[in-house]
Amino acid sequence: MLPLKNEEKKVEYLELIYDLVFVYMAGRNNALLGHIEGGFVSLDAFLAYILCTLAIIQIWNFTTFYINMFGRNGVRDHVFLLITMYLMYFLGESTRSDWHAYQAQYHIAWALILINIGIQYVIELRNHRMDVWNRDIIKRMAMTLFVEAAIVLAASAVRPSLAPPIAFAAVILGIVMTSLGKRTGVSGMIDFSHLTERAMLYVVFTFGEMIVVISSYFIGDGSFSWSVIYFSLMGFLIVVGLFLSYEVIYDKLLDRDKEDNGLLYMLIHIFIIFGLNNITASLEFMREDEVAIRPKMVFLVASMVGYFAFLFALGRYAKVRCHINGAFMQKLWLMTLCFVMLMMVFMKVPRAHILLTVIYVWSVFVVFYRVGKKVAAEEAAECVGGADGDSPR
Repeated sequence: MLPLKNEEKKVEYLELIYDLVFVYMAGRNNALLGHIEGGFVSLDAFLAYILCTLAIIQIWNFTTFYINMFGRNGVRDHVFLLITMYLMYFLGESTRSDWHAYQAQYHIAWALILINIGIQYVIELRNHRMDVWNRDIIKRMAMTLFVEAAIVLAASAVRPSLAPPIAFAAVILGIVMTSLGKRTGVSGMIDFSHLTERAMLYVVFTFGEMIVVISSYFIGDGSFSWSVIYFSLMGFLIVVGLFLSYEVIYDKLLDRDKEDNGLLYMLIHIFIIFGLNNITASLEFMREDEVAIRPKMVFLVASMVGYFAFLFALGRYAKVRCHINGAFMQKLWLMTLCFVMLMMVFMKVPRAHILLTVIYVWSVFVVFYRVGKKVAAEEAAECVGGADGDSPR
């Protein structure tokens, strides 16, 4: 049986390069929302956007779990990672407004990526001949990847109208099978600190796409414009506030030494990243006159509430000393309810929409920031107390 690694796994350089492909994919996915019909995105385009976004986040998840559990930063790991990166470009090229015409290419590339990751698990079996726990996890993950790949391949062979439901079923099955497989695993085999860092980096890269989108808020005709200043400032403050809220949780509140198999943590991040992608799209819609005011307001509110709902869910991974309790969560949800109600009251006032969003985002940040300061103060006091206790008398 191979010994479990006690030292913290470091994020490797190639992992960062790998994440950049997903920045490209996020841009391609958001482009699906550019087809406006009747004042909002067509249903087919929106469903394609949801499917493609969840698919690439799941691919990232599968890769990250493998590297976290069994990656050695060797030649084999690099080769398989580069193959996945190469195939991702075929996914990106197939992600377009006429997505149905390219669905065969999309699903074949997607299935090959899953098979590529699955083969890594099969090869890894030889390193765990006497390791019952790891062999069980490896077999379950390989089966999950190959079964999902088979369903995705089936989606490539049917007519375009039937492909999306089959593809959605593949994503859901992958999540369910992964969940069932992880329950039998040993939490110690997961380097939770590495997992949290990888998730954080993906979130940061997702914010990169949002930063690019709000550049349109600064576009003017070269003359002084209060409207440009107002919307650009509000858009900038929204992005900064969203990022700082996540940063406080990751840097101040998160218990990165927690013994955990990481499954729920990564599942929460799937929807955090999905929420951020939706917020990016909603901010882009806000400056589009052809998008009706009611649907883009609803989309913005749903995106914000979805993002913060899963951000709040990270409270279960907070340090024991954190003051995250029932009263704390009630305060956050009361703020969220007030935000939703005020947005409905001022539904027809775009300037109010963006201002209320800024107030809500920064209010949540302030709440998290205050808790973070208390935790930092308690940790500093413990350090001083420990130092005094160790000093000779």
